[in-house]
Amino acid sequence: MVGRESLGSRLFDLVNIFIMLLLCVIMLYPFLNVIAVSLSNTEHILKGDITIFPKGFNLSAYSYVLKDSFLYSGYLHSIIYAVGSTAFMLTFTSLMAFPLIIPGFMGKKFLSVFLVITMFFGGGLIPTYLLMRSLHLLDTYWVMVIPGCVSAFNVFMFRSFYQSIPSDLRESAVIDGANEIQILFKIYLPLSKPLLATFALFGIVGSWNSWFEALIYLSDENKYPLQLILRKYLFTMSFDSGSGTAAMQAMLMQMKLDPKNIQMAIVVIAMFPIMIIYPFLQKYFVKGVMIGAIKG
Repeated sequence: MVGRESLGSRLFDLVNIFIMLLLCVIMLYPFLNVIAVSLSNTEHILKGDITIFPKGFNLSAYSYVLKDSFLYSGYLHSIIYAVGSTAFMLTFTSLMAFPLIIPGFMGKKFLSVFLVITMFFGGGLIPTYLLMRSLHLLDTYWVMVIPGCVSAFNVFMFRSFYQSIPSDLRESAVIDGANEIQILFKIYLPLSKPLLATFALFGIVGSWNSWFEALIYLSDENKYPLQLILRKYLFTMSFDSGSGTAAMQAMLMQMKLDPKNIQMAIVVIAMFPIMIIYPFLQKYFVKGVMIGAIKG
């Protein structure tokens, strides 16, 4: 009996390892291919024979992209939008979720029902745009930071995590004379580092990859995030579409560059910050994603 269970356990582990290796290959191949294309010579790109290793070695695409002043402006604004929206999201979500665990809070049921309704019904793009215009937020930094800073799903996840913290801590703090704000910021938030780190990662990645909101709400190119700069390179710099100017085409030929060189180089540059941030938050990630399994 024991031998059969041991054999089944080993088979289960082997199947899991095989599936995980397969997923790793599926996820790593596009990533490595993008890097390889950005570094390869033009003739190999035209032949389409590049897989995960660069053929030739050409850094001219990175040199070309890094000369674009809009790239640095886009980087700066993406950082501002990502940090700002994530900070607002963590702050306001924490403040809204905490009252939902306080016994005797009169508005608990109303807020819970209100939040649930927002999960199923939304105003849509046009009413949201008209609202932003009425609030005079169009073409400002605030329009990229404030909308969406409170999500019903996030509030319920925060509430579930807070409920897992022993209520005795809050009761002891109340006896010692602490008010609710002090309890939240001095007891609950310090104990919620996995929660905050996980949602900070989600918020930063979501904001960093966002481009549609900027396309809709921003008209000043000097406020564009990096993703709109990336969009410009991906969708407008193509010889096939005929969108490139003759001068640009001549310059690229002189530098022995293919448009795909530049497109893949800007993709690598755009995803580099997220690759740097993730290792610092990874230790909290596994614990944080288990929040949904906690009572709530």
